[in-house]
Amino acid sequence: MRIGVLTGGGDCPGLNAVIRAIVRKGVEHRGHEFVGYRDGWRGPLEGDSRPLGVPEVRGILPRGGTILGASRTNPFKEDGGAQRIAQRLEDDRVDGLIAIGGEDTLGAAARLYDEHGVPVVGVPKTIDNDLGATDYTFGFDTAVNIAMEAIDRLHTTADSHHRVLIVEVMGRHAGWIAFHAGLAGGANVILILELPFDLERVCQFVGRRFEHQFAPILVVAEGAQPLGGMSETRNEKLDQFGHVALGGIAHWLEGEIEKRTGKEARATVLGHVQRGGTPTAFDRVLATRFGLHAIDAADAGDWGKMTALRGTDIQLVELSEATAELKTVPESLYSEAEVFFG
Repeated sequence: MRIGVLTGGGDCPGLNAVIRAIVRKGVEHRGHEFVGYRDGWRGPLEGDSRPLGVPEVRGILPRGGTILGASRTNPFKEDGGAQRIAQRLEDDRVDGLIAIGGEDTLGAAARLYDEHGVPVVGVPKTIDNDLGATDYTFGFDTAVNIAMEAIDRLHTTADSHHRVLIVEVMGRHAGWIAFHAGLAGGANVILILELPFDLERVCQFVGRRFEHQFAPILVVAEGAQPLGGMSETRNEKLDQFGHVALGGIAHWLEGEIEKRTGKEARATVLGHVQRGGTPTAFDRVLATRFGLHAIDAADAGDWGKMTALRGTDIQLVELSEATAELKTVPESLYSEAEVFFG
């Protein structure tokens, strides 16, 4: 078989581990050939590809990012996009496609399979860990560890200068990074988008922390909102999947906390730092296992499926199930961390 591989959406640590596993097992144990499409769905739309064999994947296991590049191109926003992709695969003599991506990339893959018969296998990728069909996605563990290390470092400067330090982490639709990093890093307040927060209560936690001669650390997901919403509007620019560019909550909190408590506050926005660098051991192993099972599915012609972690097993689920339900932080889990607030 001749199989195409692409990585879509935002980059994250572990993508190269998936590519490596697919190619190594596919070439050396299944006798397949591979075509790497550049920059997500843009590659097959524009016929932009590169050779993808064992020499191309040597040494990439510890590397962050993706050797294939990524983009947020939505094939269904392009004129005749689905038909162009199907034709490109035919012209390239590609028998099927392995798409590695998050909610948007896999949503497009599901439509291509269901509506246009494009043979595709999905691999779940999102540092937000918000895909309901899998227990964990690779990249999440690395992002949490990067955020946790930043929080560890900020504790010392917060105490030295008696400041409130606010750490903004990624989390557009789900607060998993904020919750895990905040709990692991000993944050005094964790704010997630699943539960709009009471600003007055947050200020009370800040005051209580200073009463004990310590400076507070607040961890906030980029999508978090106060009760009643923010007084300032956010960036209204949309990407091809209709997502608004988020961010700014930490700086808004900085001003509000200073105004309401009289304490000096500083915001740190980790942003794309969370996406970069070498993946953790957990993410390397999970990504590798996903890749191994993805090539098995393609080899068996089990199209329209996605690899998923269920417990400690890798299983195949319907691609349509991958994006059917957003996995968010439940209130019962969040309440466990509240004992440490203040």
